[in-house]
Amino acid sequence: MEITVGLKGTVKETVNENNTAEKVGSGSLPVFATPMMVALMEKAACKALENSLDEGSTTVGTKVDVEHVAATPVGMEVTVTATVTAVDGRKISFSVEAFDEAGLIGKGAHDRFVVNAEKFTAKTYAKKQ
Repeated sequence: MEITVGLKGTVKETVNENNTAEKVGSGSLPVFATPMMVALMEKAACKALENSLDEGSTTVGTKVDVEHVAATPVGMEVTVTATVTAVDGRKISFSVEAFDEAGLIGKGAHDRFVVNAEKFTAKTYAKKQ
């Protein structure tokens, strides 16, 4: 596993009727939903790590601390970048920023932990038994 400070991942998504606050239930307005921004931040963090994890490993999100500072209307593109800021054993910390075509819409921090995918899934599903 070779995860270093400075690794970046970027993802883009166009705001549409399916990712608005009104549609996902996080508000009543037809604007980009905060939960969808957070999901893009996690996706960008995963993208930053996609070529750096050992086979059989993945990461799981454990903490998100973000501000949604500006609304984005349907039809605009949102770009999110996650940058590794620290690596402490299996814990990886990121700074995250989201922009639409007019400027900054969100920023904050996100933590993920490296896990063995098979063991993690088995342990999780054992809760049902």
